[in-house]
Amino acid sequence: MSSSLSALDITQLTMDQRLELIGLLWDSIPESTEALPIPEWHRQELERRLAAADASPELAIPWEEVRKRLRGNL
Repeated sequence: MSSSLSALDITQLTMDQRLELIGLLWDSIPESTEALPIPEWHRQELERRLAAADASPELAIPWEEVRKRLRGNL
């Protein structure tokens, strides 16, 4: 798609219409990951990170702590 946002003129849409458009776009994305191309370097990076996590599980941070940090509760 080579159309720019200005060519689509979404500025003329109301906020509700824009939110609906976002939903329609999101729903149009295939649920199957096989339908989306994944670069090989992404797969390699995922494998690298999984191997690092498996090698040092003691470095993991529990989700509850991550959530507190993100919310500024620490």
